[in-house]
Amino acid sequence: MERVIIIRYGEIFLKGKNRDYFESLLIHNIKDSLEGLNYTFTKSQGRYFIENYDLAIEDELVDKIIKVFGVYSISIGQKVPTNEEENYADIRKALVQLAVETVESTYKKDPSFRVTVKRADKKLKMNSAEIAAFVAGDILRAIPNFKVDLDNHDFEFFVDIRENGKAFVYCGVIPGPGGLPVGCSDKGLVLISGGIDSPVATYMMAKRGMKLIAIHFASPPYTSEKAKEKVVELRNIVSKYATPIKMYVVNFTDIQVAIHEKCPAELMITIMRRFMMRIATEVAKREKCGAIITGESLGQVASQTVQSITCTNAVTTTPVFRPLIGMDKEEIMAIARKIGTFETSILPYEDCCTIFLPKQPAIRPKLDYVEKVEKNIENAEELMQKALDEMEVL
Repeated sequence: MERVIIIRYGEIFLKGKNRDYFESLLIHNIKDSLEGLNYTFTKSQGRYFIENYDLAIEDELVDKIIKVFGVYSISIGQKVPTNEEENYADIRKALVQLAVETVESTYKKDPSFRVTVKRADKKLKMNSAEIAAFVAGDILRAIPNFKVDLDNHDFEFFVDIRENGKAFVYCGVIPGPGGLPVGCSDKGLVLISGGIDSPVATYMMAKRGMKLIAIHFASPPYTSEKAKEKVVELRNIVSKYATPIKMYVVNFTDIQVAIHEKCPAELMITIMRRFMMRIATEVAKREKCGAIITGESLGQVASQTVQSITCTNAVTTTPVFRPLIGMDKEEIMAIARKIGTFETSILPYEDCCTIFLPKQPAIRPKLDYVEKVEKNIENAEELMQKALDEMEVL
């Protein structure tokens, strides 16, 4: 018997004539995530298989695969010959071994089980239900206190019989992230801060197949090197799902100081966001990104009201995606915890959005007034060009 990891995809099944493109991209991303590890990759009838690997790296393989968007679920099982002519002897042996190991790992008294057979090979004499009943008998004989319960079982054992004379025996399914393979939905530029929301927005857009580039605005000396390192770490965590993310770091200090000195305090955040969007638009053009992504959630803070978002959108013709727009903070934090960004996001290092904060920011800014007072910054173009010229690329 040979150990194997079985990989399933979900949404790609719906892609019709384009499915080959999505499959090839998913396979590329899986292999890319496993770079440096030794294994054999095979595919058969809507399944992928990781074989011929050292058991010492099995946990690492699993951990990496379940972070690849497009993977619906995986299972760890045994590959055995079907051997119909020998009454499925290898399948029965593998099932008994798996059942014994499973029961030994639980303290449940008189556990119940069912066997589910998936039969891609339609040439077999027995149908799926008949094979399931036949092979389950060996489990009952080997473990007397085990009982069959097709509806309310404690354990479900699977036998997946393929057309090439091979079968896969396993128990348990590990969910993957689902979604679409990263790279199938063009490129996007995501504004990433050190907060909770923007890493989640990055994750959400990568899940829809978007290849992402990040831009971060820093304001030294008001923001520290630790604050930048925090954002880099957030980028690295999300990259485990989204594939490697190139990141631009923009020195935003001079622009923020100019806004603080020349514009009404209550419009500080609104005008700051407009300058960020202008710079992001230019970087998106350079990188040939089809959209800009932010972590805004409607009404969460002053800069995320309908009027504030309207003022921000007015400076760009590039589509702006806001995947968190209808989510509340608890929902966003739940995703942050699931993907592993939450603990880093709450580290106490300030980002540029907390610099020069007014006591009462405008929550319903009027676009014509914002555009008028923004003209007080006479060297705005020069400041933006300087910020673009001096960007750091990670």
